[in-house]
Amino acid sequence: MTDSDPLLVRRARMARLAELGQRIGYLALLVGIVAFFWALFASFPPGATAIVGVSMAVCTVTLAPAIVLGYAVKAADREDRERGL
Repeated sequence: MTDSDPLLVRRARMARLAELGQRIGYLALLVGIVAFFWALFASFPPGATAIVGVSMAVCTVTLAPAIVLGYAVKAADREDRERGL
């Protein structure tokens, strides 16, 4: 198989997109956790709670689809290997 196969090119693009989405999602989760503990020890200032809310929303919007897309790409690769393609 060559790099000129449009299906493989698209699958590689989707894999990179899934990886980027996972990195952004997990980073947003980390920011949310740190902001939560900061808010907990600082008696919940409004700025900290806003950061927690926004980061959890970003995490939800990016991480779940990225994980599903990543599994889909891996399943397609595995199916191609099993078929000998």
